[in-house]
Amino acid sequence: MQQTEYIQPRVKCLLVDDLDENLLALSALLAPHDVDIFTARSGLEALELLLVHNMALAFLDVQMPDMDGFELAELIRGSERTRNVPLIFVTAGTRDEYRLFKGYDSGAVDFLYKPIEPHILKSKADIFFQLHRQKLQLAHELQQRTETLRLNEMFMAVLGHDLRNPLSAIVTSAHILQQGSQDVMVKQAATRMLSSGKRMSSMIEDMLDLARARLAGGIPLKREHTDLGALVQRVAQEHLAATTERRLEVQHHGDLNGEWDTDRLAQVASNLIGNALQHGDENDAIQVRLDGTHADVVTMSVASTGRIPAEVLPHIFDPFRGGQRDAGRNDGLGLGLYIVQQIVNAHHGSVEVRPEDPDRTVFFVEVPRRGVSIVKL
Repeated sequence: MQQTEYIQPRVKCLLVDDLDENLLALSALLAPHDVDIFTARSGLEALELLLVHNMALAFLDVQMPDMDGFELAELIRGSERTRNVPLIFVTAGTRDEYRLFKGYDSGAVDFLYKPIEPHILKSKADIFFQLHRQKLQLAHELQQRTETLRLNEMFMAVLGHDLRNPLSAIVTSAHILQQGSQDVMVKQAATRMLSSGKRMSSMIEDMLDLARARLAGGIPLKREHTDLGALVQRVAQEHLAATTERRLEVQHHGDLNGEWDTDRLAQVASNLIGNALQHGDENDAIQVRLDGTHADVVTMSVASTGRIPAEVLPHIFDPFRGGQRDAGRNDGLGLGLYIVQQIVNAHHGSVEVRPEDPDRTVFFVEVPRRGVSIVKL
């Protein structure tokens, strides 16, 4: 997305006083600041201007008929649109502690006493004008970056969707070659194509899940009666078939039935087990424990030998985790744990990582049996 050039809007300042000569004097002092000056001769006129214009600063005369500066300030602070406008009271009265307290309590940021020292007024005004310009620029940059992120995520969703059809054709062709050819080299090439195709398919699904989570407000679920024990056992067998040299232990206790999205929880188990197989010690077994002894929730833990660096832990579920992934890795996009978190959140559950000791890490998942949130006191 091409970013538009930022044009700084002119700053607006409001002067409120019932005497024309005072408004003229204040306007003359503020003219060198290159701001648009708006004047009001009563509180009601000031409120009308504030509802139309985004003011960077307002100078309020304290002593006005009908509605004094304190009353006007309270009305300004009471409106959602105007409550953040900085207010400076201008008064010809003596320095009175009670009036000071009343003014600050009404929402003033400062007081100026007549006769006004021009240098002081200019310095105070310039601070608020600069702050307002910076606020507007930051708001513009945030809007630009938000729009860029939204378009990038939309592009990723469209790209992932459109890549599935040609990839499916490649995988199907590779499967036909693997099954039908008698040439050893062709069969080996077809096997590599199938393996790469499956990895690409997994990446594409991760991209689509990221888009669903970020653009659609969360990953949608299709709840049905599910036996989590049987589901995890099936996922474990699939991983063992692909990594025969590793050990994987599954233990379960209690009732493991609930109303969940079967495919999504299988994705959670597969991602966590795959993560443990990939990063855990090759000589130690991966331990998966399922606990259904609680009436309302079921828990799953996946433990493996290996330590997650302390600086990575706060970002372990962030998508991509760009700076924390090893250079040259081609095992995925770094979306697995983020998608695990999003699926568990969609089930109104929780997921966290718990380092049990310096050399062992456990991922702990808890999901309610039904589609309601569990409130913990």
